[in-house]
Amino acid sequence: MKERRPVDVNEVSPEAWRLLRVAAGYDQRDVERAVDGMRQAHVSMLESGTRALSADRRKRLLELYTEELTDEQIEALIEHF
Repeated sequence: MKERRPVDVNEVSPEAWRLLRVAAGYDQRDVERAVDGMRQAHVSMLESGTRALSADRRKRLLELYTEELTDEQIEALIEHF
């Protein structure tokens, strides 16, 4: 298995967070069920830019989303949005 290029969670824009989630096939309720302690409101605030989650929670979200995406998809969404 190819190792992924590391992504700095501080460089992911609110819009890119939303697009990563949707591209990975998750709605906000799915995320709430998949990540312990994560609530739909947390995801909504991250995606709207009104509040940042801790770096650990953002890393966990990125891991969840990128399990379903190719390196090219991840790079395109983060770099262009």
